[in-house]
Amino acid sequence: MKQTIYVVEDDMALQELYTYTLETEFDCLCFSDGTSFLKALKDKLPDLVVLDIMLPDNDGFEILTQLKSEKVTANIPVIMVSAKGEEISKVKGLNMGAEDYIAKPFGVLELVARIKANLRKNTKATAQYIIFKDVIIDLSKHQIIANDVQMQATLKEYNLLHLLSENAEKVLERETIFSEVWGDSFYGETRTLDIHIKELRRKLAEAGSEATIKTIRGVGYMLI
Repeated sequence: MKQTIYVVEDDMALQELYTYTLETEFDCLCFSDGTSFLKALKDKLPDLVVLDIMLPDNDGFEILTQLKSEKVTANIPVIMVSAKGEEISKVKGLNMGAEDYIAKPFGVLELVARIKANLRKNTKATAQYIIFKDVIIDLSKHQIIANDVQMQATLKEYNLLHLLSENAEKVLERETIFSEVWGDSFYGETRTLDIHIKELRRKLAEAGSEATIKTIRGVGYMLI
């Protein structure tokens, strides 16, 4: 599956350049302002953000501050982009949490190289979490955070939501879920899965999470 890159850039010509340059290797989505970009984050988180400093509403520094202050987006690598070549802009962006900085004009090969390098560097950091919408699976602490609320879950519930989150927006067949969560040797009452799904739905709803588990009749379940 292609990794997703969000680009926040109000220059339409540059948006076309980004799309043309990145679309063969990545899913690239461009936004002309901070408002539309921040709204899109509620539906899907990108693997990396390319963020221009000069924007029509929020400037890039304000958006960067918001990204790094929210637990669900703090680990997304950000490459700041600006026509400002001054050292002060670069230092400010890096000090505020940006992973990299590139000044306009830039070469497309340099852009792709910077993106790939930052995605590689971020692999170890993001491997500690599985994130979908406002649900965070903290692998190191074995915890589930939903809408900034720590969910109390049994081991089976944790493993089940872990599996669904890893495969978010994909249908998982019941047999696959049983194999991954209960093991190949599980021959118990199949209602066991339904009961665990029902309980997870209840706990997600109580936390006020945007995520929910959808039943695909005759097939299985998916996290949406």
